[in-house]
Amino acid sequence: MEAESEPYVRLATLRTLHRVVADLNAARSLAGTLQAVVEGAVHGLGFDAAAVSLVRPDGDLVVAAVWELEESAMGGPSVLLGQVGSRESWDRLLGVSDHWGTLRFLPYDRGWAVASDIPRWIGDGAMPVYANDWHPADGLLAPMYSAGGDLLGVLSVDRPRSGKRPGAWTREALEMFSLQASIAIGNARLRAEMQRALARLEKEQQALRASEESFRQAFEYAPSGMAITELHGAGRGQLTRVNDALCRLLGRPRAVLRQQSFADLVHPDDRTLLERTSAESGRAELRLSRRDGGYQWVCLRNSIVADAAEGPSFLLTHVEDIEDRKRHELQLAHRASHDALTGLPNGAELKARLGRRLCALPQAVAAGHQSAPPGDLGHGGAGYAAALRPEDGFGGYPEHLFGDSHRTPGGYEGADPAHGYGLPEGYPAAASMGAPDGANGYGDHVHAVVPPDHGPSGEIRTGPFRSSPPPVVEKGLAVLFCDLDGFKSINDRFGHNAGDAVLVEVARRLSGAVRDGDTVARFGGDEFVVLADGIGRDEAKDLAHRLRNAIIPPMRIDGRAMRVGVSLGIGWAGCGMSIEEVLHTADERMYDEKRARGGAVRGARGERSHRRAG
Repeated sequence: MEAESEPYVRLATLRTLHRVVADLNAARSLAGTLQAVVEGAVHGLGFDAAAVSLVRPDGDLVVAAVWELEESAMGGPSVLLGQVGSRESWDRLLGVSDHWGTLRFLPYDRGWAVASDIPRWIGDGAMPVYANDWHPADGLLAPMYSAGGDLLGVLSVDRPRSGKRPGAWTREALEMFSLQASIAIGNARLRAEMQRALARLEKEQQALRASEESFRQAFEYAPSGMAITELHGAGRGQLTRVNDALCRLLGRPRAVLRQQSFADLVHPDDRTLLERTSAESGRAELRLSRRDGGYQWVCLRNSIVADAAEGPSFLLTHVEDIEDRKRHELQLAHRASHDALTGLPNGAELKARLGRRLCALPQAVAAGHQSAPPGDLGHGGAGYAAALRPEDGFGGYPEHLFGDSHRTPGGYEGADPAHGYGLPEGYPAAASMGAPDGANGYGDHVHAVVPPDHGPSGEIRTGPFRSSPPPVVEKGLAVLFCDLDGFKSINDRFGHNAGDAVLVEVARRLSGAVRDGDTVARFGGDEFVVLADGIGRDEAKDLAHRLRNAIIPPMRIDGRAMRVGVSLGIGWAGCGMSIEEVLHTADERMYDEKRARGGAVRGARGERSHRRAG
């Protein structure tokens, strides 16, 4: 910069000033910008040294860049680099300095205002002769502010090459330069923040890609089935993504599964459970259809994956194969409810089935509530099917609820045809009909009513449960109690193995003599009980005759011909009766017949002649 006494500014000086301002905007980093500021102040404004103190995030100022035209023997202002001054000390210094427009001039006689924590370097320049000469302890500061008025830093210049205190031209040039420096520093900081943000974004994207890849591998290569279900829009409930394990489990290709939903695959009896599980984001054990037409037992575990801004996005479902466990459970349930020797329902199961047809409603009232026509309760009729509604606790049973005396191919009696083994899910424990429900107090329960006993003249006899003739219901639930005659002698003479073989053969013959849907149970020892629902008194007698004729023919056991007889008693089950009362009545009728035929009558009630597999 030329001496202030010159009446004009040379064009070369303006070009130099323009070049150093251009250098400010050319810098690509904050450090480069700060260095361009101090070098521009030295080369473009005519000072021998310059330094920039930059405001840190904590508010204090740190010397971030220094420059001098020629390095002095004392080391120069570079020794200040990295030193920190408090914001409070800097504000006090700027406040006591002389205001030259936006500049601050601190004369040497006001050096007391410089706090000890403010970095300061005093050179070895010549002492002033005239009042306008530059003193080595003088200081000229150019505060730099952001567009919002926040302090960015302070540009300090020292030792004007003219040896004089700056005049109007130099001050104006320094003000303009500091303003441009403020803009350049702000832009550099913005670029730095953008670069840091881009770096963070790239890092987050890399982490997201890594997370997505981890999820993809965990999803695709999981040993159990995995599926993603859409929760919104037109494709709600549709499977949008499935893994190979689920395709293998259900025997369906990926392209086919992606066009379906779990609602399309679930067993009809499990649809309500599936809907409830999907809504609650929970767990359920149900059946899904396979490509071969069968059903696969699976455990579904749902997790709703939510977006922080948009809420639930999709449903992640883990599909576990539980076929073996279910098979084992159903086999255990079958063993607990069936006789190990004959495969027939045991006494506990017999009472459970009988109890499900009874309720506490008195017989006379039950007859008035009987809603199904008598003909509909017959074998194969709709009324009989109505008596086995899932709402009454029969959900999941095969069609022949009382027919699991008939062995199905490759499985146990009463096996679910979809599996070919065991009993269906939800096989109920022994329990009698519970509390009433529904509009009429008993929901869809079809009441069991004892059919009337017509006397010789055709009149209806009243029993202990009828004080007046009820509505005529000709069909009911017959209980036929069967006790083998002559079995004890076979068991004692030929041994328990022969006795076991006789019981198995008797069970087979009884099962072949009853209707589909009737129950044949081994009550214990050599006693069997048949439950025949929707049957009249004459039909019950015909059934008893068929049972007797099925048992009395000789049977070949171990090369020997053996024969047993049977005593039968027909009782009737009706609402208002207890299970024990029903069975006791049938038992008494059986003993009445045994006495009438002159058969052996046991002295102690309940004594069994064959206990190996009771």
